[in-house]
Amino acid sequence: MKGSKTKSDSMQTGNKLKSKGAGVGKRAKKAAKDPNKPKRPPSAFFVFMEGFRKQYKEENPDNKSVAAVGKAGGAKWKSMTDAEKAPYVQKAEKRKTEYNKNIQAYNLKLAGGGGNDDESDKSKSEVNDDEEVASGEDEDED
Repeated sequence: MKGSKTKSDSMQTGNKLKSKGAGVGKRAKKAAKDPNKPKRPPSAFFVFMEGFRKQYKEENPDNKSVAAVGKAGGAKWKSMTDAEKAPYVQKAEKRKTEYNKNIQAYNLKLAGGGGNDDESDKSKSEVNDDEEVASGEDEDED
């Protein structure tokens, strides 16, 4: 009985498997994503795919498979030369520079945005009304 397992051995193995699954729920939860954060820019391939999808749908109107479009686009992208890819690379770089500007502005807003929360909750007319009421009270007291 060298290689045979007893009933208690098999139960211990089952308990080990159960304990591994139990650890999944103990992981730290991810922070919620900010919906105001700018989205990352697409790569040159995805810029290419924007136009390619339209073209592929016109050529194959009966095709409903997303995978087929992706495979065809990937095959065409691989067969293209660097000169043919250049316009898409330029568009991607342009979008990347715009993204970098937007993300810097977003980060500055996060870093310095703590003091302006009170004013942003009120419209400008409400803020002006509050100031007029405060100045009017001072005049009445004199």
